[in-house]
Amino acid sequence: MCVLCGEFISQIHWTDRHVEDRVGENRGDYHRYRRCDRLHRVAVINKVLCFYGLKVQDWSGSKYVLRDNKGRSELVQDLGSLWPVVQKLAGRPLDPLDPILQAALDETSEEPVNGGRDG
Repeated sequence: MCVLCGEFISQIHWTDRHVEDRVGENRGDYHRYRRCDRLHRVAVINKVLCFYGLKVQDWSGSKYVLRDNKGRSELVQDLGSLWPVVQKLAGRPLDPLDPILQAALDETSEEPVNGGRDG
């Protein structure tokens, strides 16, 4: 990560902190576990965002880029700040209990989130 990008990270979001618990003595695995976890979260989030015509990508392991089908994009610091930006780009409030969203997620629940690979 470049110095400029590193300066914008004020704190690590709680979703990235649990990796340290799994690494233990082998600190070399930290970046591998963290990257794998981030990519898994992106895959799960994209199943929801697809319903709204949006997609998120990991950006250099430090932030996320949220894009819509119209070519607009927003840089998001962490998953906690993702959802308000999703509402902004979607142009409507998000309802995780929306029956149509739930049905769409049920249809995709048959597909493996990580392409059938573990970890």
